[in-house]
Amino acid sequence: MGKTILTGLRPTGNLHLGHYFGAASNWVKLQDDYDFYLEIADVQALTDNFDNPDKVRKNVYEITMDLLSIGIDPNKVNFFIQSKVPEIAELTVFFSNLVTVARLQRNPTVKSEMAQKKDLFGNNGESITYGFLGYPVSQAADITAFDGELVPVGDDQLPLLEQCREIVRKFNSIYGETFKEPEQILSDATRVKGLDGNEKMGKSLGNAIYLVDDDETIRKKIMGAVTDPNKIKKDDPANPDVCMVYYYHKLVNNPNNVETICAECKKGCRGCVQCKGALIEKLREFLTPIREKRKYYEDNPQLVQKILDEGTVKAQKRATEQMKKVRKAMKIDY
Repeated sequence: MGKTILTGLRPTGNLHLGHYFGAASNWVKLQDDYDFYLEIADVQALTDNFDNPDKVRKNVYEITMDLLSIGIDPNKVNFFIQSKVPEIAELTVFFSNLVTVARLQRNPTVKSEMAQKKDLFGNNGESITYGFLGYPVSQAADITAFDGELVPVGDDQLPLLEQCREIVRKFNSIYGETFKEPEQILSDATRVKGLDGNEKMGKSLGNAIYLVDDDETIRKKIMGAVTDPNKIKKDDPANPDVCMVYYYHKLVNNPNNVETICAECKKGCRGCVQCKGALIEKLREFLTPIREKRKYYEDNPQLVQKILDEGTVKAQKRATEQMKKVRKAMKIDY
């Protein structure tokens, strides 16, 4: 195998199109060429869901089935549950001595997520928990516990990876060369916008299309998607660049159809209802094979558990060996 890749998802809900086009579809492409560890980050999910452990536990299995249904191959990728690898928690404690609170508060990704969670942490983050503020430290431990060399990230996650590199440099400067500085793999996909036109599709924003959504749910969501507000009548010319229906056509439709849709929209010879109907059909075509594969895993929960168990055992072995090096470097290998 090639270099080691570490990536993961917090089990707070099912995968949506933003996850798929922004990250997960790229993981399918990468899985053939790397030693790939895929973390189901239940500990990090608890940083802002600590009062709802049932939700996190349920979604460990939901998100695993979603990932399997899009083509992540458990024979090529080690799925593992974060909480079942205690070495990550141990390394998080060691790393926490190397990062100041002020540095964590300046992290752009943390600041952005705090702003989205005002109901939980208050307008000024006055109720932010130690665990949530420190989750970039936990992510650094995730990566380095497996000697991760490459991390697939979107541009919004780059500040977290840079924080990891800072921690690695600090650790190595004090205790000697122990960790590699991980590098990013940026996919060619951009962040997927939400149905409301928001720059980010997100679970907490209520603007997402999920891979598990049924046809009727998708129909309702697409019929309510933001279109050009200046198009009042069916035959009014419109600007497709401000229309979320056209935006999603570009994701799931073929280029020739997209070109036709764009031209017809600008000329005023394509109505919004017609365009939404065509998108609903294309989404159905796109999601049908994913749903069918997911149904197989839903009917075989013991197989999902086996995949998680076997991947976690491999992850534990890798992390155990890494922590032997860490403890020796820190002179605590008693």
